[in-house]
Amino acid sequence: MKARLDDSMNHSLDEARQTYLIAKRILDFLGAVCGIVVLLPVFVVVALLIKMEDPKGPVFFHQIRVGKNGKHFRMYKFRSMISNAEELLPQLLSQNEIEGHMFKMKHDPRITKVGKFIRKTSIDELPQLFNVLKGHMSLVGPRPPLPREVEEYSSYHMKRLQVVPGCTGLWQVSGRNSLSFEQMIELDIQYIVHRSFLLDLKIILKTVSMLLGSKNAY
Repeated sequence: MKARLDDSMNHSLDEARQTYLIAKRILDFLGAVCGIVVLLPVFVVVALLIKMEDPKGPVFFHQIRVGKNGKHFRMYKFRSMISNAEELLPQLLSQNEIEGHMFKMKHDPRITKVGKFIRKTSIDELPQLFNVLKGHMSLVGPRPPLPREVEEYSSYHMKRLQVVPGCTGLWQVSGRNSLSFEQMIELDIQYIVHRSFLLDLKIILKTVSMLLGSKNAY
């Protein structure tokens, strides 16, 4: 009798999880489409500003990131740094200002004038809406790490790769770069355990309210 009850409960949980995943994908697709259409003028203005500051450099920057179950994909951003920023990174690693397997530097000399503004307002992240359309990312989820960061992960850290990565998440609305790497991991795992359609909506709404003037974005 207990075994049947357990099976029934597990089946109900599986159905609820599947329903959530379907609803989440619909929200992702519709949200990405609406976002791209509404924000198209912003895309155009930012592209022009980037080109005016550095005519020879590209408007968009892409980087290989690690997604669900360790699968690699190409993530897009507006370019906020000088064209050879990746080549200069090894010289700056010793000045990392965030604890753990990530690199963050508040006054990174590679950031352009336009880049400083679009980072402060998180506008540089908007091209990731195209990643959401492709299904590589979700509107909400753990941020996708770099392959070199994942190489340093413990088995516990790897738990954050169990779901599709997101444009925003619990980490971003809970302190972002003011938090340590381990605190980020805990928030990501907390999200994975408790994720729901309602929680996703709350995180999206809080992200929108924080979009302009975030003190912790750099």
